[in-house]
Amino acid sequence: MLKDNKLWIARSDKNLYLLPNMANRHGLIAGATGTGKTITMKVMAEAFSDMGVPVFFADVKGDLTGMCRPGADTDNIRGRIERFGLEGFELKSYPTRFWDIFGEIGTPVRVTVSEMGPTLLGRLLGLTEIQTGVLNIVFRVADDNGLLLLDLKDLRAMLQYVGDNRAEYTTLYGNVSAASVGAIQRALLAFESEGGELFFGEPGLDIRDWIRTDGQGRGYINVLSSRRLIQSPLVYSTFLLWMLTELYEKLPEVGDLDKPRMVFFFDEAHLLFKDANKALVMKLEQVIKLIRSKGVGVYFISQSPSDIPDAILAQLSNRVQHALRAYTPAEMKSVRAAAKAFRVNEAFDSESVLMELGVGEALVSFLDEYGVPSIVERANILPPQSLMGAADEDVVKAIIASDEFELKYRQGVDRESAYEILMRANAELERLRQEEAEAAAAAKAAEKEAAAAAKAAEKEAAAAAKAAEKEAAAAAKAAEKEAARAAKEAEKEAAKKKKIFERAAQNAASSVASSVTTNIVNTVTGGKTASAGTIAKRAASNALRSVMRSGATSIIRGLFGTARK
Repeated sequence: MLKDNKLWIARSDKNLYLLPNMANRHGLIAGATGTGKTITMKVMAEAFSDMGVPVFFADVKGDLTGMCRPGADTDNIRGRIERFGLEGFELKSYPTRFWDIFGEIGTPVRVTVSEMGPTLLGRLLGLTEIQTGVLNIVFRVADDNGLLLLDLKDLRAMLQYVGDNRAEYTTLYGNVSAASVGAIQRALLAFESEGGELFFGEPGLDIRDWIRTDGQGRGYINVLSSRRLIQSPLVYSTFLLWMLTELYEKLPEVGDLDKPRMVFFFDEAHLLFKDANKALVMKLEQVIKLIRSKGVGVYFISQSPSDIPDAILAQLSNRVQHALRAYTPAEMKSVRAAAKAFRVNEAFDSESVLMELGVGEALVSFLDEYGVPSIVERANILPPQSLMGAADEDVVKAIIASDEFELKYRQGVDRESAYEILMRANAELERLRQEEAEAAAAAKAAEKEAAAAAKAAEKEAAAAAKAAEKEAAAAAKAAEKEAARAAKEAEKEAAKKKKIFERAAQNAASSVASSVTTNIVNTVTGGKTASAGTIAKRAASNALRSVMRSGATSIIRGLFGTARK
């Protein structure tokens, strides 16, 4: 709560105040689980809000939603009010806005891929140094070609484009291996399976929307629901790192102010630094050092100061250390280191007290008006004025529905970016390839058709030539056959004529022989004895036939040529 325009946080034998003009020197709230760190956060946040300073909370356990409702009037609260002498203490609600990366318990929070940048995105995806280098090349190619990277599908399309054309970009920007591109794509797939695609897109959060006050001049308390988010520690830590970087880059220099422009509380702060490479820690250290001049205070909440890198821990000047438990030598060492971080109070031993503190008690040291850490005090933290636990779900939903930023950020926008441009280019390229393929197919078909026609013509010509040849052969054969037939006929005719002549000759010879024989016989016998005459006649006839046959044969041969045997 506020008192004398100072943030009254705790009480020992005196009131302990956090001075507004020293609040941007950052701070640490540490302690074991269940020792009261959340209550300390709430008390600080309420005081900042009353002063008109907006606050950001990462609500890991879900119990910070109660800040939108007045605290419960209980015997415990009344007893603490009476014990601390809290004059003017009232139970009241605070102007609260609820945000959620997944859009479930709050207005959606989105970041564009370009705003996240390759370095933080590489950490978010758990990439190696070489893979992050390839991611840098992808971002550079997108910038050089005017391709917006807004959501994960833009990044996927850009990765595929660079991978497909890596031979060209390797010469210009450096080596782009297919293995690295594939590894990044697999990491994106795993991230999407955790709902990470909801994290990237438009409208992207304008972090200046968190730097608002209500009609009474009180700073809004922005509660980021992180119960689901904390299940993906890498996403959680990367988002918080992005917020700090975004604030540093967007807010103007203001120097030292009477009060901060905004204060951030990062619960489970050890997750910010887990598995962070040296370059990232150096970047965060630089932001923590320089963001003070932007009027922003950053408070880390963790179990032990040893969770925070020494270079950053040295920047955390306002400290509230709740009880620590030590059961091992390593834990004892942490307790000893935490105790030695405070200015010594001769009234007690800080190391011993750290292990004796009860719930709601803490060792407290804030900067004084000169910027010097005050002597450590053992003190009790004041009770919060708002509800200590979580608010009813219906109350939270009603506040979300009535928030002006719900209308601004709820509905996502998917404008033309790298994905749409590359898909259109791919579609046009595919169309050209299709047309080229169709033209090639048509040319091939025409060529095939021409070849078929030529082959058909050749075949037809061959068939015609073969038919002509066959016809000529048939004609020749027919002519040969006809000639043979004619020759045979002629020969037959000749044989017939020969036979006729031969018969005629024989007949003539026979007739002559018969006549001659008769004459001879008659001459010899005088026509007397018929038998002797007959015998003589026959002998003469046979002799004459032989002579006549021989003569006839010679005559026929002379007429027809030598007969075939």
